Amino acid sequence: MSNFTAKESGRLDKILSIEINQSRNQVNKLICDELVKVNNKIVVKSSHKIKIEDTIEYIFKEAIKKEALDVDFDVEILYEDDDILVVNKPSGVIIHPAPSVKEPTLVDWLIKKGISLSTISGEERHGIVHRIDKETTGALVVAKNNEAHQKLSEQLQDKSMGRYYLAIIDCPLKDDIVVDKPIGRSQANRLKMAVLNGAKEAKSLFRKLSLSKIDKRELISAKLYTGRTHQIRVHLASLGRHIIGDELYGFSDKRDRNNRVQLHAYILYLIHPSTGKKMQFVAPMFDDMIELLNNKFDIDEVKKQIRPENIVAI
Repeated sequence: MSNFTAKESGRLDKILSIEINQSRNQVNKLICDELVKVNNKIVVKSSHKIKIEDTIEYIFKEAIKKEALDVDFDVEILYEDDDILVVNKPSGVIIHPAPSVKEPTLVDWLIKKGISLSTISGEERHGIVHRIDKETTGALVVAKNNEAHQKLSEQLQDKSMGRYYLAIIDCPLKDDIVVDKPIGRSQANRLKMAVLNGAKEAKSLFRKLSLSKIDKRELISAKLYTGRTHQIRVHLASLGRHIIGDELYGFSDKRDRNNRVQLHAYILYLIHPSTGKKMQFVAPMFDDMIELLNNKFDIDEVKKQIRPENIVAI
């Protein structure tokens, strides 16, 4: 157990965070796990008031390493440096392990790649800052150290980091539209989310990009102002529109034989956690989405509409 004498008064979590050069989130976990003492007494409140000359003791748990499943897929790396890894997630890959998940996940791929964040409270993390549904493809950033993880998480909260999506829907929008409707767990089907009064705030912007040549499918872009589960799919369903392949939320045209929801996280923007530089990454669409666009749309028009400077100008 390590210790030091407080040279200033204030909240325990703030003073300890400065002393050991760790994020407040990590320090709070340390305190909650009863690994911190003040004047030889365990303290479990982060707001505990420290006085000058108080003795603060703390101990770190050794992170328990997780065993990875054998990975039968690869993931395209769009960018990598000492702090972040940006990937283009393929369809069918789940982000996190769970008791019900028997297949390898993106976390297993990260473990095999050797990306593991040490933590002061004994939990091994793998840098997952935000998530994408199993069937959804596209850009995802992974933090490679705790400092980067903390700063990217803060950006996710203050909206300085975000994504623009592309989706192919079954019926054209009447116009570009902002949908501001609360989303919560569906009471009728626990696998689904739904627009519910009193649920969490959710706001999305949808923009028309290109109509198909024959059957009135439409390529749209979407920007999220909040990050609710299935937000794009739920908000589109509330408009009577559905993403091709999304049978969970109402797509039912069997003429479009798709194995997955045609939704792609196309552009990711963030501020680099070390340099402070604004960065933007474009994730190429996968072959199934490209094939659908080639078959049903004017591909030259599509290429024009999905230029990043056009999408980000929403």
